[in-house]
Amino acid sequence: MAKAFSHINGNPMFYFPSRLNPNRPFPLLLSYNKPWKVTMSCNQSYWASINEDIEAHLKQAIPIREPLSVLEPMHHLTFAAPRTTASALCVAACELVNGHRDRALPVASAIHLVYAASFTHECVPRSETSRPTSKIQHVYGPGIELQIGDAMIPFGIELLAKSDNPARNDSDRILRVMVEITRAMGSEGMIYGQYDEVESYQSDNNKSSHIEEIERVSEKYEGTLYACAGACGAIIGGGSEDEIEKLRKYGLYVGKIEGIMNRIGSNSDKDLMEKLVEELRNLANNELRGFNEAKVKAIFNTQSSSFDLCKQ
Repeated sequence: MAKAFSHINGNPMFYFPSRLNPNRPFPLLLSYNKPWKVTMSCNQSYWASINEDIEAHLKQAIPIREPLSVLEPMHHLTFAAPRTTASALCVAACELVNGHRDRALPVASAIHLVYAASFTHECVPRSETSRPTSKIQHVYGPGIELQIGDAMIPFGIELLAKSDNPARNDSDRILRVMVEITRAMGSEGMIYGQYDEVESYQSDNNKSSHIEEIERVSEKYEGTLYACAGACGAIIGGGSEDEIEKLRKYGLYVGKIEGIMNRIGSNSDKDLMEKLVEELRNLANNELRGFNEAKVKAIFNTQSSSFDLCKQ
C-alpha cells in the first residue's frame, strides 16, 4: 500500500514520498528535494502480509483475459497508481475487532480501486499531445484512461456485492460498507478535496492560511479515504459502533498526516508542520485506547513508538 504505511510498516519510520503531479504546480505542493520521515514502529511482517493478500485478491479479481480492451487497461491502471495504505488499514481494522481477514479483502480491494480510479482521473492527459509527466505510465490514450477509470468504481462495488454470503448473515454490513465507500469518494469527500486543491491554484495565501489550506485538502482527500478504510474494516469485522467510530477517527488522523506530508516540505514551514503532525499523531494513538492492548501492540506497536520530523 502507500509507501507512507508500507515504510511505516517496516522500518521504524513512516516514509512519506512526494506524490506530486508536475502537470499541476499548485501552491499547495511546495517544492522540496528530499522526503520527510515520521518515525513510528510497526510490525513489518504483519503489514507486508496484508499488502500481499490484497494484491493477490486484486490480481485474481482482474485477470488479463477477454475482453482485453477492458480488463487489460483496468489491470494496468489498478496497479499503476502510487500505493496507499488505506486498503491495508481496512484489513488491520477488521482484525483488530476480531474479524477475519478473508472478509476484509474484498472491501480493501474496493477501496484500492476507488483510490486508483481517482488517481487515474487526476492524471488523464488533456490531449494526446499534452500528456502530463506523472507517476502513472500512460500506456493507453486519455479516452481509455477516463472510461476505464469510471469503470473501476462500479467494479469495486461489484466485488463487494459478490462477497455477500447469506450464510454469514452480513448483508447489512456489506451494504453499509458500500454506502461508506461511495460517500467517501463523493462531492463531500475525495472529489471535494481534489476540486479544492485545483481551486487553490490561483489563490495567494499567506503562510498561516496556506497551512490551513493544506490541512483542509488533506482532510478531505487522504483523511476521508483513510477514515473510510478504518470504519469499513471495523464494520465488516463486526465491530461495535464505538469501535467503528474510533477506527474512523484513527484513519482520519493518519490520512491527514499522509496528505500533509505529501504537500509540504519547505524549511520555513517545518516547525509549524511538526507541531501539527505531532498533534495528529497523538490524536490517532488516543483512538486506539480501549482496544485489546496486545493486538494494538502487535499490529501498530504504538506503545514504543517515537515521533520525529527531519530532513534527510
